[in-house]
Amino acid sequence: MRRLSTFFSSPLSICVALGVSAFVTLAMAGLLARAVANEAVTSQYKATSDVRGEGRGDVRGEVNVYSYRQPFLVEPLFEKFTAQTGIEVRVIFAKKGLIERVKTEGKRSPADVILTVDIGRLHAARDVAQAVTLPVLQRHIPAVARGADNKWFGLTWRARVAYVSKARVSERTLRFEDLAKPAYRGRVCLRSGQHPYNIALFAAMLDHLGEGEFKHWLGGLKANLAGSPSGNDRAQVRKVYGGACDIAIGNTYYMGKMQTNEKKPEQQAWADAVRIVFPDMPRGGAHMNLSGMAMAKHAPNRANAEKLMAFLVSEEAQKIYAEVNFEYPIRADIEPSARVKSWGAFTPDTLALDRIAALRARASEIVDEVSFNSGP
Repeated sequence: MRRLSTFFSSPLSICVALGVSAFVTLAMAGLLARAVANEAVTSQYKATSDVRGEGRGDVRGEVNVYSYRQPFLVEPLFEKFTAQTGIEVRVIFAKKGLIERVKTEGKRSPADVILTVDIGRLHAARDVAQAVTLPVLQRHIPAVARGADNKWFGLTWRARVAYVSKARVSERTLRFEDLAKPAYRGRVCLRSGQHPYNIALFAAMLDHLGEGEFKHWLGGLKANLAGSPSGNDRAQVRKVYGGACDIAIGNTYYMGKMQTNEKKPEQQAWADAVRIVFPDMPRGGAHMNLSGMAMAKHAPNRANAEKLMAFLVSEEAQKIYAEVNFEYPIRADIEPSARVKSWGAFTPDTLALDRIAALRARASEIVDEVSFNSGP
């Protein structure tokens, strides 16, 4: 595997990348050769039928990935894929701007596969993606977790849950509607209402409740905040640990990241102070979001891109996802890790992610209409 750029850390770096994209598109080979940080990774592994059985073309060559997912998570997957197929994976990692970059590069873009998180980004990737109809993807990815147009596909699930104080919250079950009731006044913490993770949750609530009831609910949730929304998901758990609130809203995998964080062991104490409750949506089931993939519209290595996409839903790759990032496999026949299972069982909401994506813009408008981020 060859890493083509460092993980961008600021809007400025993205602007620079976009500013030179005209040069990049005129010299695609130069993009791949003049990387900021190159590293070759090889290993030996036996090929699986899912990888070799449904792609078109030779198993040798390369595939170019634009990834919002962090290197520590996807590099082990790419190593296995290269070992099985002989196809070199060349990667650009970034925090922002990759979809815009593909748009700017146009038909000369070297991108084959785009990896990202959150239904909002996946839905946005449709503008630079092409339909893929591999039977292996239809077989392993449920309909609610792939685009109706076959332009995006889920790879892992994550639930948005309540991190509740072990000392101050006795409830073993919750509904999201409960968090707007007076009993929770001043007891709830969450990050910005405009963050994509919350916009996805709010879009789902908008579908469940209808606009009038949703707006009323969001106003009640705002009134119950312990303060103005700030910080990331882990910061909300820290607030519960410190007594600023009793319930924090966050994604499930952050529990695993805190529990195993040896570089910042104080986060282990935060995690030990809370337990996870899976709040039900109004029609039942826990709110789910996902990470996923799309094939770039002008993928120069389509056959190899298909092989990589097939590999990422293989049993081996799904288990790696589950173990490394504490996520739920998209495949129903693959068990989550023991740590993830220890957080409890739940029934997922069956609302299609395409529907959530369609309501994100209106949900975002309502967040501003109620001045959610100004706090209680």
